[in-house]
Amino acid sequence: MSRRVDLASVGVGLETLRVNPLRTVLSTLGVIIGVASLIAILSMGDGMERFARSEIERTTGVQMVTVSPRLTDTIDGLTFPKKEFTILTAADAQAAEREIPGISGTALELSGQALVTPPQGRKKYAAIVSATLASALEFRHTRLEAGRSFTEVEAGRNAPVAVVSHLLAARLAGNREPAAAIGQTVRLNGVPRRVIGVLAPRPRERVLHVLVPLRAAAGILHPVGPAAAPALEIRARSVEEVQAVQDRVEDWLAGRYGRWEERFLVGTSLDRVEQVQRQMTVFKLFMGAVAAISLLVGGIGIMNVLLASVTERTHEIGIRKAAGARGRDIRLQFLAESVAISGAGSAVGVVLGLLGAVGISAGIRATSEAPLYPWLSASTVLVAAVSALTVGLTFGMYPAARAARLSPIDAIRHE
Repeated sequence: MSRRVDLASVGVGLETLRVNPLRTVLSTLGVIIGVASLIAILSMGDGMERFARSEIERTTGVQMVTVSPRLTDTIDGLTFPKKEFTILTAADAQAAEREIPGISGTALELSGQALVTPPQGRKKYAAIVSATLASALEFRHTRLEAGRSFTEVEAGRNAPVAVVSHLLAARLAGNREPAAAIGQTVRLNGVPRRVIGVLAPRPRERVLHVLVPLRAAAGILHPVGPAAAPALEIRARSVEEVQAVQDRVEDWLAGRYGRWEERFLVGTSLDRVEQVQRQMTVFKLFMGAVAAISLLVGGIGIMNVLLASVTERTHEIGIRKAAGARGRDIRLQFLAESVAISGAGSAVGVVLGLLGAVGISAGIRATSEAPLYPWLSASTVLVAAVSALTVGLTFGMYPAARAARLSPIDAIRHE
C-alpha cells in the first residue's frame, strides 16, 4: 500500500508539470543553460587534451627516453656552462641497444637551426637540421617519398649528402614535383650538401627539416659547444613500458658512468603529456566551477517556482492531507517535480552543450586549421547529469519540506 501511495504522489507531481507547461519550461531553462555550459566546457577541454597529446606524440614520440649530456651547472641559483661534458657516441648507442632490455631501438641525434640556400641562391630558408645516424629513418618509422637515405659508410666519412623534408623539397623544386629537388646542391649555413632523398609528407607540416650525417653537426651547426653534444634517444616497445625503460636506462648509465646524474639528464615526453593533463584539469575545474554557478542559479529558479507552487496549491495540499496523505507523500510529490525538472533540463542541456562544442570547435578549425574536435565521454555526461539531479534534489528539499509541514486544517482554510 505504501509503495502505491508513493507512486501516486510521484504521478501527481508529474501531472502538475504537464498541466503547467510554461512554468515547467521556465523553471527548466536555468538547468538547461547550466548543463549545456558544463558539457560544452568539459567536452572542449577533453578535446583540447586529446589534441595536445596527439601533437606531442606526433612531434616527440612518447615512447622515447632521451639521455642528454648535462651542459650546465647550477650554483647558488645561477646557471653556468660546463667547461667539460661527456659526449655520447655511436658506440654508446650500439651498447645501449645491446644491453638495455625491453627497447626497440636507439638513435643519436643533434638538432639545430640553419639557413638553407638553394642552388640559385636567390632566397634562403630557415630549417631545422638534425645530424643523426644512418638508422634514423628506420628508428623513427619515417618513410621516404623519393630517393634514399645516407648509408653508414657515408655517415662514417661525413659524405656531403642530405635528406630533406617534403615541404623543403617542394620549395627547392619550384613548380616541379618535390622529387625534382634530388640532385640539387644546397648550402646549410654555407656548407654544401647534395640532396639525395625526400621524406614523405607529414600532416600539418609547417617546419622545414633536413637530415645530415652526425659528423656534419660541428661544421654546419656550431664549431664548438652544445652542438657537439648529441642526445641518445631510446625507444620503448610501448608507451606503458616507458617508465620501466627509463629506470633501466638509469641503471645502465650508473653501470657505465658511475654517478651519471652529474653528467646526464634523463627524461621522457610523458612529462609533457602529464603537464598538459594537469593544465587541462585545472582549466576544466575552473571553467566547470563557472558553469556550476549557472547550474546553481537554475536550482534557485526551481526552488522559487516550487515555493510559488506550494503557495498556490496550499488548499489542494490540505485536501490531500485530509484525505489521508502523509507528510512524506506531499514531500515526495514536490521532490518528484524538482527531479523531473532537473532531469529534463539535464537531457536537453547535454544535447545543446554538445552542439555548442561542435560549433566552437568548427570555428577554431576554420580560423587556425588546428584539427580540434570536442570529445564527449560517458564520465562527462554522468558528471553533468548527477550535478543537475543533485541541484534539483537540494533546491527541491525546502519547498517539499514546507509543503509537508502544512497543517491540513489551516491549508484547507487557505484561499
